[in-house]
Amino acid sequence: MKRSVLSLLLPLAATLLLLGAWTIAAGPQSKKPQAKVRLTAVPGPVDPQQVQDQDDMTWDDYKPIPGINWADPSLKPEREFKMALVAVDFSDQPFVITQPKHSDLFGNPQIDPVKREDVPRFYADFWLKPSGVNYGQTINGYWMEQSRGKFGITLLEPFGPYRMPRPHWAYGLNEHRQNDQTPDGSRARYRMEPDVDSLWRADKGDIKGNYDAILRIYAGYDETGVWQEFGEMKFLSKDHIPAEWGNPNPDMPRWVPTRYVEWTSWKAGQMQWGLSSIRQGENSGTITHELGHFAFRIGDNNNNPYIQPYRRVGSGPWDMMDRGSFNGPGGPHMRWVVPPTQGAAMPAGLMLRNRMVNGFITDEDVITVSRTGLVSTGLVVARVTARAVEPVPGSFAGFIVRLDGDLPHDRTPFEDPANNPLSQGDPTWNFYSMEVIQRIGYDSFCPDNGVLLAKNKDREGRNGGPNQFNCFNWVIDANPGDINVVDYIRPDGKKVMRTVADYRQLNDALFHAGLNSGSEFEYIDGPNGLHFYILDIERDEKDILTYVLGVRSTEEKSARQRNFNLSVPKVPKLKERIGLIEVSLTNSDQAFNGDAQVHKAGSPEQYLSNDIYRISAEVSGEGWEVTLLNALCTAGTGKQVNIPLYVTAPQTKGSKATVTLSAVSESNPSVKKTVTIEVRN
Repeated sequence: MKRSVLSLLLPLAATLLLLGAWTIAAGPQSKKPQAKVRLTAVPGPVDPQQVQDQDDMTWDDYKPIPGINWADPSLKPEREFKMALVAVDFSDQPFVITQPKHSDLFGNPQIDPVKREDVPRFYADFWLKPSGVNYGQTINGYWMEQSRGKFGITLLEPFGPYRMPRPHWAYGLNEHRQNDQTPDGSRARYRMEPDVDSLWRADKGDIKGNYDAILRIYAGYDETGVWQEFGEMKFLSKDHIPAEWGNPNPDMPRWVPTRYVEWTSWKAGQMQWGLSSIRQGENSGTITHELGHFAFRIGDNNNNPYIQPYRRVGSGPWDMMDRGSFNGPGGPHMRWVVPPTQGAAMPAGLMLRNRMVNGFITDEDVITVSRTGLVSTGLVVARVTARAVEPVPGSFAGFIVRLDGDLPHDRTPFEDPANNPLSQGDPTWNFYSMEVIQRIGYDSFCPDNGVLLAKNKDREGRNGGPNQFNCFNWVIDANPGDINVVDYIRPDGKKVMRTVADYRQLNDALFHAGLNSGSEFEYIDGPNGLHFYILDIERDEKDILTYVLGVRSTEEKSARQRNFNLSVPKVPKLKERIGLIEVSLTNSDQAFNGDAQVHKAGSPEQYLSNDIYRISAEVSGEGWEVTLLNALCTAGTGKQVNIPLYVTAPQTKGSKATVTLSAVSESNPSVKKTVTIEVRN
């Protein structure tokens, strides 16, 4: 049985101590109160925003999904994905994991050493078999959870170790303007894959075709996880880099150029960058992200957060194809750890658009409505379940609003990103999505619970303007202001703030139900004529989170008659200073009799039954206060909903006040009702 957050609070509040005595009367003819409620304080917000920064997360923040462990190897997916793992090292770079604990220049490994001959098996087990070393989390578990068992990694067969024919720097310095920084004056120009595969083929023959993908694990680090931490975060300038971090040729600079900024230490920069391949250093936790590219052909959705003019990130911490691939204990500056159990160890789930592209959910799993259809049918209300689990009965995996109708489909005015870093870029979006984030499973390391609202493209494409990037998910930020959080502290003690383009600027992007949450409960897209609502929040007996969500057209032309009634069915006798009044709202609309087929899949007539009401309350009387927990409520035709009001009396006895509650139909604001309630203590 589902229970709203408010229904959970009230029984608890009813057990608290009495503070005083007063009575409530609904009009002059009211009877004596009947029920007793004991309250010592007005309940807090029904859905408070609780943002936790990635830097502050630990493995204690992981919350398993109730009833199933998707990492269990005995669970067989519908589509089995088989991989080979080929491990290689270099004359100048042994496997980090074979070194004594904390002994290398970067402070790794974090565990006792593994013998070189055991390295391939160690990493195959690390990525595929739940254990204490990987905290029970595997790449198979991630994909099984996202796909609900449709796709999983069933084989990761180890090969090697092999010694590469060239030193590590010969491969790692072949990118980002680094080619001329070699110790011997040669020009770095080699890609790693041909040499890895040649060694493997010489040992085992041409068996590459037996696998769906090859994971090439190489000794050392991905530059993406060390360029900043062992560059500008560690050294005051490129001239302050000590010899042990520099080029082994003392006549060469101790720094090299790198992808996002001017310099990093030579030791960090000579490492190989990932470059969208399934080629991973020992610190890399982004294998799931690379499989997203390889197995499903989804592109990156991320920006360059360091280049000016700054461009806001697309989906940030909420999607694995953006910087959500960096989610995990300790935050993005802990991606240098070997083995990779920090930083990118627990990537975010996939957003609704990407799960549908991958075939993990279907049209039947979501409710899809037409923007033009909303004009004639009126608003739609539906319940959506947290994306980490199967939808609870009577709910959906997501809510989609298609931007259909006359061209251009997206009517958002273009705003030059050169002048506004928060610009969406070219207005070529095809649909809105609403989904629910709950911090369980792989979403445990998302920064908040709540409702994720986003614009999406059917096809990938760049977003135009300076420093444009591939962007197909654009999260609507409920709190678009600068999050104003320190990124890191320089060696001289100076604080460096996160840029406006940092993906963690979206940590507080989720919408929340109710008043005083710290976030927003509605969003209006004026140019596209849409109004989105976060109406209520519930948790079931397994603590699974669902939200009641709504959307309406601001250009509605429905002829449907709207009406409702307010009443106070019970006038309780309250023996304390804080009292609860429940006002009943009954929807007496004309039943929907239009054409529901103007909408798309998953939107039958029952989701067109509701209206949404905006609630306000005031009290007249010195020292009295009235509190609403939610400014919105919803009810279907012929249905009733109770609106809780909390009234606080002054300390003095014998005073009186009048509480007035008003409700207005969002569909037809001319339909407005009020009820007055006389109170005294």
